[in-house]
Amino acid sequence: MDDMLKDFVVEAMDLAVNVEEHLLCLERDPDNKETLNAVFRSFHTIKGGAGFMGLPALVAACHLTENLFDALRTGAAPVTPIAIEAALQASGFVADQLTELANGSAPESLPAMPEELEHILTNAIEGKGMDAAAPAAATAVEVAASVAAVVVAAPVAAVATASADGLDWEGMYNAVVPAGSQLAGTPAPVAAAPVAAAAAPAATATATAAAKPAGKAWDGAERREERPEVRHAAPVKEDSIRLDAVKLDALLEVAGESVQAANQAAVLLERLLQFKFEGQAATLMATLAETLERASRYSTELQRATLATRMQPVGRLFQKFPRLVRELAKDLGKDVELTIEGAETEVDRVVVDSLYDPLVHMLRNSLDHGVESPEARLAAGKPAKSYISLKAWQEANSVMIVLQDDGKGMDPLFLRSKAQQKGLISESAQLSNDECFQLVFLPGFSTKEVASSVSGRGVGMDVVKTAVEKNRGAIHIESTLGKGTKFAIRLPIELSIVPTMLVSTSGAALALPMAVVQRVVELPETFMEVGGAPVLKDQGRPLPVRSLAGSLGYEACSERVGIVVAAPQPYILAVAAVDGTADLVIKPMTAITVEGITGTARSAEGELVLVVGLSFLMDGCRGSVRMAA
Repeated sequence: MDDMLKDFVVEAMDLAVNVEEHLLCLERDPDNKETLNAVFRSFHTIKGGAGFMGLPALVAACHLTENLFDALRTGAAPVTPIAIEAALQASGFVADQLTELANGSAPESLPAMPEELEHILTNAIEGKGMDAAAPAAATAVEVAASVAAVVVAAPVAAVATASADGLDWEGMYNAVVPAGSQLAGTPAPVAAAPVAAAAAPAATATATAAAKPAGKAWDGAERREERPEVRHAAPVKEDSIRLDAVKLDALLEVAGESVQAANQAAVLLERLLQFKFEGQAATLMATLAETLERASRYSTELQRATLATRMQPVGRLFQKFPRLVRELAKDLGKDVELTIEGAETEVDRVVVDSLYDPLVHMLRNSLDHGVESPEARLAAGKPAKSYISLKAWQEANSVMIVLQDDGKGMDPLFLRSKAQQKGLISESAQLSNDECFQLVFLPGFSTKEVASSVSGRGVGMDVVKTAVEKNRGAIHIESTLGKGTKFAIRLPIELSIVPTMLVSTSGAALALPMAVVQRVVELPETFMEVGGAPVLKDQGRPLPVRSLAGSLGYEACSERVGIVVAAPQPYILAVAAVDGTADLVIKPMTAITVEGITGTARSAEGELVLVVGLSFLMDGCRGSVRMAA
């Protein structure tokens, strides 16, 4: 794919996503003129670029949808569910074509616009219902001839069209064609007969000419005449550039390593200053200290600026879900409304990209398993409409993403029974409610007797947990029978550089993510016990005490320092010593897998440090419920 086509696909995909969001808003507020105009402009812009790139199916779909919204915004046609459905189908077709282009398909290999889509759009324009008869052949021929006029015979007409994005398509076209072929200031009339001859048999051309209603034919120049001032506008100044993500990752890694090197240099300088220097040596040492301090400051600023370029709002991810929920709820016969909060919360680009599939699995499960049918809700004394909320917010050095429904909730006893029936846990397993909820993350676990197209095959939720932990995050479930279920995901704001607390135990140097560290306490020689387990009162509440060495399988040692961990069930983590805090560049371990360890890093002194996983700490320093042997 050449660079010009690649840029068009990226920009058009952004517009297509926004179109879906606008259409769902329009479904709730049909009289919103601003939304109607926004959808019209988006399809108009995509059509202009598609014509320039020689994509007839895209031009045809966008042109018909543009006509529909022209009728809707002028009041010539009403905003009905049929019109919204037609526009959503057109948006889906446009998105599919753009996805195929993004995946490397050649423009000429793209499928034509389906007849069904053409029919529903035409019916919507004419105010007919979904089951109306197929439009007359003349309409289909007219659209095909219009597309041919834009793509085959007159790319001039397509590129001269001024789009809502402010691009000077006429200037772009003149820059790439041979001398003598440039566009004049006033668009030349387009010859329709040769186009028809080139694009279709002569009979089709004759039918097209006869079928066009007077004054309504689309010749590709109609909207240029409506806004001549845009055609002569100067190109909009670009205030952003697109950068390969691999290059950005490499830059961030270099920035992180420069900070680490600066920190190590500062430690070495501090050791050198313990010696006595006199004369010129003392002057050089003072200059060296000043230079290193400046280098450290600049490397930190570089790291900060590079991190900012990777941060993206989670709204880019969330805006894809309203239509998913709408379509799936319709298929399942349920009345569900999705509310979104905190879309402006920023998180690392890698996290945004990797969370789509997990959140889709969670939404599908919430719709299929969680919320009830309208009849069941009314029988239980609930409103017929169910609600799912998706929220995001920043909390310390983490981002919280919470998906919550007001459905029937989960029964821990039923979950345990199902897991035992499937042989996933032993018959004698004694599990707490929280541990029963964790069973849904086991591969092969499902409460459905028969698999459907939505769920029931025992895959999905294990993928969710794997994806979250791969991003050094943790997921927790809370559920109340009859009230609903809440999934809470905690993730680091950015992945490569993590604020940590450095600790040591049993001779090992370890780092704990600061996201779960509340405070450090001194541990006594002896503890009171509850159920045979050590407990210590902290701020008036009894908290269990767990050994970090014991949890990781290290040799027992004297651990007299406690760290209060902010987990769903708070506890105190016992370590031998706390060695300070540091922002570490984390390197994931790919060759081996160690329970509780998520990666490695280098301290300021250059020592290798093992990073304890956030999920491991959130689960109380123990692995998830394991399958039966």
